[in-house]
Amino acid sequence: MLQPKRTKYRKTFRWRLKGKAVRWSTIAFGDYAIKATTRGFITSRQIESARRAMVRFIKRWGKIWIRIFPDKPFTAKPLEVPMGWGKWSVEMYRAPVKPGRVLFEITWVEPEVAREAFRLASYKLPIKTKIIVD
Repeated sequence: MLQPKRTKYRKTFRWRLKGKAVRWSTIAFGDYAIKATTRGFITSRQIESARRAMVRFIKRWGKIWIRIFPDKPFTAKPLEVPMGWGKWSVEMYRAPVKPGRVLFEITWVEPEVAREAFRLASYKLPIKTKIIVD
């Protein structure tokens, strides 16, 4: 799964996602892409699950680009632990996604194949998405 190789700095605050994506909102590498229409956080497990769904459907014929990276740490306390005693350890890494952000891109496949692969991948993601064509 995706996660940063080195984490040098302290644990980050949780913050709100406001606004729309300005950067990373157009197709850069492939011919077809899947774009977020709602905001949210996507974990590294969800990214990997969507990638596997696409790879299995296209049978490794096309090329897939992952345009998001989970670099925001998410901390959580275990169950039934009392309040206080500081912030606990990092549980997972998440990628913040704003509306308009391109998540995945595909090339070297037919349009119907790309559309079906993106449909299968969108079931694995916690946000609403749409398919765009270059």
